[in-house]
Amino acid sequence: MLTVTPRFSATKIDEIPRDLQPLAQTSMTLARVLAGRGVQDVANLDTSFNKMLPANSLTGINKAVALLDKAIDTQQKILIVGDFDCDGATSTALMVRVLREMGAQVEFLVPDRFKYGYGLTPEIVALGIETYDPDVIVTVDNGISSHAGVELAKAKGLTVIITDHHLTTQATPNADAVVNPNQLGCDFASKSLVGVGVAFYVLGNLAKVRRQANKSTTQVSRYIDLVALGTVADVGVLDQNNRILVHQGIQAIKQGRCCVGILALLEQASRQAADITAQDFGFILGPRINAAGRMDSMRIGIDCLLTDDWGEAQRLAHQLDKLNQERRQVEQGMRQQADSVLTTLDNPSEQSAINQVTQRKRSIILYQDEWHQGVIGIVAGRLKESYHVPAIVFAPADTALIEDDDPIKGSARSIEGIHIRDAIESVAQTYPELISHFGGHAMAAGLTIKRKNFEPFCKAFDEVIAGVADEVFAETLYSDGELTAGEFTVDFVDSLQTLAIWGHGFVPPIFDGMFVVQDYRVLKERHLKLWLSYPDVPFTIEAIWFNADFDAIALPAINRSVSKVHLLYELEKNLFNGQTKLQLRVKKGVLL
Repeated sequence: MLTVTPRFSATKIDEIPRDLQPLAQTSMTLARVLAGRGVQDVANLDTSFNKMLPANSLTGINKAVALLDKAIDTQQKILIVGDFDCDGATSTALMVRVLREMGAQVEFLVPDRFKYGYGLTPEIVALGIETYDPDVIVTVDNGISSHAGVELAKAKGLTVIITDHHLTTQATPNADAVVNPNQLGCDFASKSLVGVGVAFYVLGNLAKVRRQANKSTTQVSRYIDLVALGTVADVGVLDQNNRILVHQGIQAIKQGRCCVGILALLEQASRQAADITAQDFGFILGPRINAAGRMDSMRIGIDCLLTDDWGEAQRLAHQLDKLNQERRQVEQGMRQQADSVLTTLDNPSEQSAINQVTQRKRSIILYQDEWHQGVIGIVAGRLKESYHVPAIVFAPADTALIEDDDPIKGSARSIEGIHIRDAIESVAQTYPELISHFGGHAMAAGLTIKRKNFEPFCKAFDEVIAGVADEVFAETLYSDGELTAGEFTVDFVDSLQTLAIWGHGFVPPIFDGMFVVQDYRVLKERHLKLWLSYPDVPFTIEAIWFNADFDAIALPAINRSVSKVHLLYELEKNLFNGQTKLQLRVKKGVLL
């Protein structure tokens, strides 16, 4: 059996928080799910716009608004400098759309991941000046560590406004305004806003100021769909403030009040806007937008979010879908190579190549000369999920430059209990010669080192996490309990989806139970389709297990209609041939 830990173990109504007890009388399962996520009061589930945190505690927002207001009035040329991920794309599209509707002269620039790297570097400032000759630079989803770039822009006489959300323990750059809830000294109650959320707050306040002054303005909430997409795709923690943004964005898309580019992307995925959920931002829309920055140019993704022409949106969405397919192929090849390296290192009788080093017990750190930097973050995430240790995957900054002094770029993903950005910062403080650049968050970070420093970095990183308690590396499987037979319905899935906005920091409901395997089928050599029976359920339950653990499920030993499995799963709806059916999405499983 799987060893599962109840997220909330109440079995009686009086064990449920008082404000949730009326719900418990209707559904003990729903009440237990909410209690397991720390909900004490149903007011915490209110996703009305008027429940959003006020903007006045965001340090720097008034200065940023004043500068943008002046730039619009005096027709100064504004250049938005974005990032090459979905948060950066939605932030850029939001800024461009809103500022143009207010009458501003606006262009945008996103660094080429493969040529310039991340952030407002001096090279990007120079390129921006050469290409657009701006008066004002506004960063979105970057800039908090761009000291050199800001200094160059200021030296050239430009006004610089930084809007960002990344962590920093240092003083901010010498910009004219800095808006970042994670900057030192900022009292904004939520530290979980992503880049597009910060941009939304800035633009919302700008619209308010201009409306009060009877100036040209617009309704910023018209583009809440972009905010919702960027928030989920960037794995922002879904505290109440972010749940409001995501819920409002979902409702806008369901009603067709959204960018046509989002509708075109949904069409590519054969999804209906009326059925969209928060998970679709992370698994359907986000990867397609991100594929532009990973495989080509993020301008494709931003253009898709900016166009109001349906035909153009379809063309760009199709291009993004093709790039995402290409990304999947590259990722699959890299993942297979990574697993092969790890298998080799598990066998001490075999030798691994010099550039395939890993510290297996407490981290996975890999590099190969031919790997593609556009997908290293995804591969690191897959490795972290599979092995439950921090994973850092490196690739050349330029595959044509693989000498010892050439830069390699790493993408890190971590587990609960290990703050990956802080761990990398500890390496940088102890061994300042090893790391050229780094930045990020608790669960994800990026860094650049020289190729010759790869092995020393592996050793230094291992030193940093050597003191982490062993318990951190023991994966805990949480469950919201077993379902009753009457809860295996599409209606119950609808109840779960309307109960709250689920995602990072407010995890989707996950259940466990014992099932009899009626039949199974292996799909594409990696996935497992199951047909199951459950006590008192009068129909066969279908389940899908992506990237199945075939060792745990032991297919050759399964005796159809007899063998039992213990599964940890999420409930979902599956639309196929015009019919909507219940489906289990298996997370873990074992043959009993």
